[in-house]
Amino acid sequence: MEKYRSQYGSGLEAQTYLGQNYLTVDRALIPDILRLLRDEEQFDYCVDVTAVHYPKREKQFDVVWILYSFPRNERMRVKTQIADGASIPSCVSIWATANWLEREVYDMFGIKFDGHPDLKRILLPDGWKGHPLRKDYGILQQDQEWVQINLGIESGQ
Repeated sequence: MEKYRSQYGSGLEAQTYLGQNYLTVDRALIPDILRLLRDEEQFDYCVDVTAVHYPKREKQFDVVWILYSFPRNERMRVKTQIADGASIPSCVSIWATANWLEREVYDMFGIKFDGHPDLKRILLPDGWKGHPLRKDYGILQQDQEWVQINLGIESGQ
């Protein structure tokens, strides 16, 4: 990935940790880098899109793409940081498999993907409040109002 360093400068940092390759990419470069990895580096499969919440950081979220190249038999992780409430470009136009993966990140973390064809919850009901994989979502928390209205029972806590 060093060959792209002159083109993207400090917006692209290649690293290896415990034998795993990953790129740290400036948020603005994400669509270009992901397309480059698919088209020029043969990362033809998007295995996963996920996020990690760091509530004490200014940019609270890492968004992480895990890619795989069948021709090279190699994995690559790409990550970027975004602030709470910020959005990130969708990569559904690059890998169709990202459709449901981005919906899961939206559902669990509340991160919006610009240009996604149908960004809505995928695991939780539409009216659910909150995003359970954020670290500020209490472990025993649940949407008691939703449970009462939709299931007609009190919370089982």
